[in-house]
Amino acid sequence: MARRTVKVFNLEGKPAGKIELPPVFATPLRPDVIKRAVLAVQSTRFQRQGRDYMAGKRTSAESRGTGSGIARIPRLKGQSGRAAFAPGVVGGRLAHPPTPEKKIVKKIPKKEKQLALRSAIAATASKDIVASRGHAIEDVPAFPLVVSDDIENLKKTKEIEESLIQLGLLADIFRVRESRKIRAGKGKSRGRKMKHAVGPLIVVAEDKGLTQAAKNLLGVDVVKVENLNVEMLAPGTHPGRLTLWTSGAIEKLGQIHERGAQA
Repeated sequence: MARRTVKVFNLEGKPAGKIELPPVFATPLRPDVIKRAVLAVQSTRFQRQGRDYMAGKRTSAESRGTGSGIARIPRLKGQSGRAAFAPGVVGGRLAHPPTPEKKIVKKIPKKEKQLALRSAIAATASKDIVASRGHAIEDVPAFPLVVSDDIENLKKTKEIEESLIQLGLLADIFRVRESRKIRAGKGKSRGRKMKHAVGPLIVVAEDKGLTQAAKNLLGVDVVKVENLNVEMLAPGTHPGRLTLWTSGAIEKLGQIHERGAQA
């Protein structure tokens, strides 16, 4: 099967060459498998929770038995018949409380996880899938968007921002900034007051300081190609994240998946 060839853009947003995409970009879309893989990744961050074994049981309550014309629930001694200990009463125990022994980490087969990653990578090359995720892509010149390795040498946030603007990602960066808002619910007081949309992902072959430089760009993430996972490419289980690949990352990606196919 003939491989697809795409343009490589320089930091000014102009074509500077062409590159052949590896076969992984021809993987069919499998949103069902991607969802399972993302949930498996997320489940490793869940915190176990349980209840004190004696919760609701530290009381002198006993049932008064039958013959008094009242219910047989346990009642506190020395008080006017107030109930305790039993499930469903004020201050009582829980009937079936959560236990820390519960298995909360979801696992999927290795081959299924690999299929999910390949499918999520291929989804970044589809304009329709990326648009359906809500990204602003009116000015993006090509899918997948491949840029020269010069972007890996940028050290300042301002330089990266100017390059992303030249590559047509300004609208999506602005969309993320406009989406920032105060979270609803109690999370406001638990260290996660603000929430925002997810922006572009930059995949590089080598991290020469780009991660630190892009730290202040809201919604923009940088990752080395060998550290890619399904959650980065499909946040919230939805494939098609707007992704910028360096030409070196594309070449390295082909080598990684070629070794995986031979294994």
